[in-house]
Formats: sequence, structure tokens, C-alpha cells
Amino acid sequence: MWVYEKKLQYPVNIKNPNPALAKLIISQYGGPHGELGASLRYLSQRYSMPYPELKAILTDIGTEELAHLEMIGTIVYQLTRNLTPEEIKKAGFDDYFIDHTTGVYPAAASGSPFTAAYIGVTGDTIADLNEDLSAEQKARVTYDNILRFCDDPDVKDPIRFLRAREIVHYQRFGEGLRIATDRLDSNNFYAFNPSFDKK
Repeated sequence: MWVYEKKLQYPVNIKNPNPALAKLIISQYGGPHGELGASLRYLSQRYSMPYPELKAILTDIGTEELAHLEMIGTIVYQLTRNLTPEEIKKAGFDDYFIDHTTGVYPAAASGSPFTAAYIGVTGDTIADLNEDLSAEQKARVTYDNILRFCDDPDVKDPIRFLRAREIVHYQRFGEGLRIATDRLDSNNFYAFNPSFDKK
């Protein structure tokens, strides 16, 4: 059960539309390393985590990723509001516009729609936590790439905030992996576990 606060985790106030930039940033909404996939991955993985601390980490971060999804949606919306047909075409936003107008649709920058194939859930504690560490680094790289194409301070500021949160999430998943590996015993089925390797 969550309590929803009707405000963004970090303010987004973009003055100048930029549909070309919106087309890149949409990848963090529904792309392969985006916030939608992250939230679903973590909120799904938590069910099979064997320790309350790990369930809590996944619930906390999965919930925060939903807040990040809301921020990215707001950024994309503000970058595409009040556009003329000429601005849409000039920015190369016309192919997106044809299918979605200026609705915020979960897709990658390439135009590929969101797919559940982006979500890694194995039910194995170590595999899932390593997936999460990797996912946070891939999201950070995507934010780095967005910043390379962004010169609007109104956009850069919330994107930098989101990038910083990916680093914090990476650190928290590192803590979770330490908790899990410190508790390995004969009930854990991992490589080189003597109890598992016995015939």
C-alpha cells in the first residue's frame, strides 16, 4: 500500500518546447533502460527475495522509479506542448506525432514500444540483484547520453537529479547483494556451494 503525494519528486518547469529532445528523453520513459521497466522489475523481484531487508530495498527503489517515470513523462509533455505542425516536422517529431500526437507513450528513442522483455526477473536472489546493479548503470549511461544532447538548463537540472538517483540505487543494490552473499548457506543453490555440488 502506498500513499501518493500529488507532486513531483523533483520540480520540472521547462519553458521552451523542444520535440527533438523529447524524442530522445522518451527512452527513459519506456525504453530498454527506462523507468517503467525498472519499476516493474524491482516490484516484481521483491516477491521472491528471501530476506525482509531485500524486499524493502526493492519496494523502496521500485516505488521511487514510479516517481521517476512521472518526472520523465512531465519532461516529455512540457517539451512537446503547444507545437505548430512546422515545429513538429522540423524537429523530426512527425513520425511520433502521427501515432501518438503529443501523448506520452512508453517507447524507446528508436521508436520501439515498451516490452516486458526489458524486465529481468529470475527468482534467483543473486542473479536478480546483479541484474539490478547492471540496470542502474545502464540507466545512468542513458542519462549521460541525454545530457550530451541537452543544452537547456530547465531540462538538464531534473535529468541530473535523476542520474544522481541511479547512482544511489546502485549503491543500495550493492548493499543488498552484500546482505545476500553474507547469508549464503547449504540452502542456497549457487556455483561452488559445497552442499549443492555434492552428489
